[in-house]
Amino acid sequence: MATLSAVADAGKRIGANIEQVIEGKTQAVRMGLAVLLAEGHLLIEDVPGVGKTKYAKALARSIDCSVRRIQFTPDLLPSDVTGVSVYNAEDRDFEFKPGPVFANIVVGDEINRASPKTQAALLECMEERQVTVDGETYYLESPFLVLATQNPIDMEGTYPLPEAQRDRFTARISMGYPDRNAEIAMLDEHAAGDPLDDLRAVSDAAEIRALIGAVRSVYVSDAIKAYAVDLAEATRRSNEVRLGASPRATLQLLRSAKAWAALAGREYVIPDDVQHLLTPVLAHRLLLTAEAHVAGRTAEQILRHIVSVTPIPGPGSGVR
Repeated sequence: MATLSAVADAGKRIGANIEQVIEGKTQAVRMGLAVLLAEGHLLIEDVPGVGKTKYAKALARSIDCSVRRIQFTPDLLPSDVTGVSVYNAEDRDFEFKPGPVFANIVVGDEINRASPKTQAALLECMEERQVTVDGETYYLESPFLVLATQNPIDMEGTYPLPEAQRDRFTARISMGYPDRNAEIAMLDEHAAGDPLDDLRAVSDAAEIRALIGAVRSVYVSDAIKAYAVDLAEATRRSNEVRLGASPRATLQLLRSAKAWAALAGREYVIPDDVQHLLTPVLAHRLLLTAEAHVAGRTAEQILRHIVSVTPIPGPGSGVR
């Protein structure tokens, strides 16, 4: 198993490699690495043209492992994702042909352009790391990361992800527009060619598995666990939220906080880790009331308020 210092070193190495392609998005890059090391899945939501797919490809290419890309379209079938059993005339038996989910990193481009039935094909593999076809179960190798992009739901030809599907994604981030200097640098660097073509892997699946093992050893005090539960419960009690954070969301919050701490070179989680990750991990899971929508409130605003009124564990409560 790798040491926690190795996690921070690998995070810097992989992050710097990705930033050769994606300018000025250090926090988004680090978030993707945290989700990978937390054994979760990442959803990138933003308008077209801000680098969602390029970021997903850059992360995938930075790690020497199996990578498959799925372009989600309205006519895509569930079997196009998971695989299908085909009759083999020579053997007189059915033979399973694995789909693109049988890879270490699965890049799902524009996931909300596929029908809900096809979106649901990812539910089992994202949660249980396995695929069941015709009564047979096939297991997926570690590491396994679904890195999906989606366009805002008010854009033409999109299908909103159902609640159960959104809950499978550990975190949702937005790329946002680059600042002026980063956009000028992008124009210079991309004018002669696509830097993604020259990107080389700086890690591999074996190292990522070792780093994941190290992240699991990060210490989380009872006070931090209680703090995470208090924040989740506050979303369930809020009169502006009709569906709050699930227990799965609380678990993913702590797993991500452990990875975030390890990437910072720490062997323990602090309240700042939980607070920093609260919005990307919980916001996409919350369903707001009609009154909150009418008032123009967002999940991000509600979570910021919850953080401001929830007591933070002090030094005497077991936090290192």
